[in-house]
Amino acid sequence: MRKGLFIGINNYTHISSLSGCNADAMAMASVLKTDANGDPNFKNVVLTSAEDHLGRGKLEDQIRELFSGDCSVALLYFAGHGVFDDDTNEGMLVPQDYRTARDGIRISDILNWASKAVKIKNKVIILDCCQGGSAGEVRALRSESSVVGEGMTILTACKKEESALEGGGHGVFTRLLLQALHGGAANILGKITPGSLYAFVDNALDAWEQRPVFKTNVSQFISLREVSPLIPKEILRKLPEWFAEAESTFALDPSYEPTEPSFDPDHGEVFAQLQKCNRHSLIEPVDAEHMYYAAINSTGCRLTALGAYYRELALKGHF
Repeated sequence: MRKGLFIGINNYTHISSLSGCNADAMAMASVLKTDANGDPNFKNVVLTSAEDHLGRGKLEDQIRELFSGDCSVALLYFAGHGVFDDDTNEGMLVPQDYRTARDGIRISDILNWASKAVKIKNKVIILDCCQGGSAGEVRALRSESSVVGEGMTILTACKKEESALEGGGHGVFTRLLLQALHGGAANILGKITPGSLYAFVDNALDAWEQRPVFKTNVSQFISLREVSPLIPKEILRKLPEWFAEAESTFALDPSYEPTEPSFDPDHGEVFAQLQKCNRHSLIEPVDAEHMYYAAINSTGCRLTALGAYYRELALKGHF
């Protein structure tokens, strides 16, 4: 079972309001509710200031509830104000009734609750708030033990000293996350992991913009969402058949090209699959600019480094 808690706060009682946080929480919950094919993914609870008063007590109770029980993945998403209190050296999430630092929810406490959730294999915390990059830096690090506990991944919109910006009805960070989750960060198999989410956002923001932060303590990335594979698995499983060794060359000749008199339909079917792999950088033609000329000139094709990687996965039965 997978469960997610999505919190968005636009309206604050004593400090300035925000505009896109409610929409951020709802959009993130919506995209993670199912995989692209409609299969169930996360069972979600969504809390927004449009429908609830999200004071400190309510939020702490909900976050504690998230990191309780037994499940495969627990995901916390927060969009709202964040602050860093220099007096206590603590990063905090800001609830709706916030007045002073005493009213904030300490990020270190959240990480502590998550770390103690030993029956939850994977804990994912995504923070679209100012100064969220302080997560995982404080208190326990001073005693030489990491607060990023086993099975935990943290992804934040910006560094400790930066602001998380809004624009276009969403937070800048969340807008990129949504693009990534809709398929922009998917690998060849259609899987979207926390690592690929970070890479997508990191590449989309230039050096002068807010910089996302990624911290993790896992032995293997989980898939947060799946979309249609770029190449069907049944084609990927043929890579070891076509290439006996990672360095092998698959011989081509004009019978593979549909425009040639010697065309063989069986060869044409294989060639179409090889061309699909070529379009996604798993295969490259030998001594030719295009696969067409590799067939016409009877050279062949070979695996790229990426293709060799997926050939190895196929050999190990990973798909």
